[in-house]
Amino acid sequence: MAARSNAPDLTPTHMDGASGHRRMLEDMKDAELVQAFLDGDERAFGEIVSRYDKRLIHFVFRTVGDRERAEDLVQETFVRVYRHAKRFDQTKKFSTWIYTIASNLAKNELRNRSRNPLVLFQTLKSNWDADHRPLEWEDPKNKPDDLYRKRHVKEKVEAAAAQLPEHHRVVFVLRELEGKTYEEIAEITGCNLGTVKSRLNRARNNFAQIIAPMVG
Repeated sequence: MAARSNAPDLTPTHMDGASGHRRMLEDMKDAELVQAFLDGDERAFGEIVSRYDKRLIHFVFRTVGDRERAEDLVQETFVRVYRHAKRFDQTKKFSTWIYTIASNLAKNELRNRSRNPLVLFQTLKSNWDADHRPLEWEDPKNKPDDLYRKRHVKEKVEAAAAQLPEHHRVVFVLRELEGKTYEEIAEITGCNLGTVKSRLNRARNNFAQIIAPMVG
């Protein structure tokens, strides 16, 4: 009598079912994924992580200036989403909710630091996804000299943004680097629209003064 195998069922039908389910999750909207997770589909949460992991790391890293700490804070963000998914108001944008959680954790990190939180970004990571960045820096049709200049400018922009005061930096990054609307920024930061616009205006003016000698 042949021994029963404990290996997973990898017959074509089983594989088609798994890949079909994965494709179904990929086609779902964020709110639908949250509901599927609440209904008991753990793989739906995996799809949420897949969609937001890199984007949130980019955002938090720009805020706190420490790659490893940014990864830790994003992990904590997902832990909180996992634990409190029932609190998500499905009439609102999920992206705003998860960015709010990440933003609050990043701001708490800065406040808890004993050293100066205005950390200069020393390097830019090569695995940043251009499709998540409203500012397009590179075009494959550009000449090598053009690509070098764009990379140089990008480095200066990140370094200048890092020197902004915390409350200015957050709105600047959300608007200029993450492409969030004023309404989304207001909800993420807990400020009214007037405050967001005022801080963004000051951040832009401050940013212009900081970056001028860098690129002059």
